[in-house]
Amino acid sequence: MRYTRRARQEIYIALLFLVPSLLGFAIFYLIPFAESVGASFQSSSGGFSLEQYGSVLGSSSFRKAAGNTIWFTAIAVPLIVALSLLIAMWLNQKVYIRNALRTAYVLPLVVPVASIVLLWQITFDWNGALNSVLSYFGVERIDWMKSNWSGTVVILMYIWKNLGYNVILFLAGLQNIPTSYYETADLEGAGKVKQFFGITLIYLIPTTFLVILMSILNSFKVFRETYLLAGNYPHERIYFLQHYMNNMFVSLDMEKLSAAAVMMAIGILGIVGILFQVERRFRSFME
Repeated sequence: MRYTRRARQEIYIALLFLVPSLLGFAIFYLIPFAESVGASFQSSSGGFSLEQYGSVLGSSSFRKAAGNTIWFTAIAVPLIVALSLLIAMWLNQKVYIRNALRTAYVLPLVVPVASIVLLWQITFDWNGALNSVLSYFGVERIDWMKSNWSGTVVILMYIWKNLGYNVILFLAGLQNIPTSYYETADLEGAGKVKQFFGITLIYLIPTTFLVILMSILNSFKVFRETYLLAGNYPHERIYFLQHYMNNMFVSLDMEKLSAAAVMMAIGILGIVGILFQVERRFRSFME
């Protein structure tokens, strides 16, 4: 394909604007990750070896952290996707104070993390608001963050913080569906359930794929809130991969840290690749 002189100039200008971002991405992401990959293959004697991967995989702490991370993602992501779709469909209708509700769902995105953690500490601490309410009704206090309930607390915090972003994406997708499709379905006698599966879900495939992808990526970022809420060594139910890697960093065990980071990156890439394949096959099937 031959480009005109004007088209080539526009390409050069676009590349010129992209260079600073590409340099920053390379310096702060690509190059450090490449160094981590190299460090993960270094043995204790300094040579090339898979020793670090075997050591990490043989660690009970790593297996516990990986299992908890998979458990958290498998439960939290479907919940937040389903809940955000239901709320988006509700807000897409003529609801009283709809604009105020939309703003309320977005607020957790702009609230500082420290404030979020403080709110949840006040709520779920041993002497917190929730236990005070339980005590008032004669129910025994629960140590929320030092029991298996801690996993539920972190899931709720993850949903509360990221729900608004998913709702915005679903709302944009819903508003791009022509209303004439629903009007035609009504004339043909299709009920709400058939319209949902035959129109709404079909035209929300790209949006749903994006929401699932972003929800999975955000589920791997929950360490920040969990760390501030429960510290370096939380209850074993919320001991995630990021906790393991953070502890390796504190002990300056860079080889194991690099091996764990590479395996987590491969896992995330594998999940993204599977999602792309599923979305592509589902779209071709519906066409």
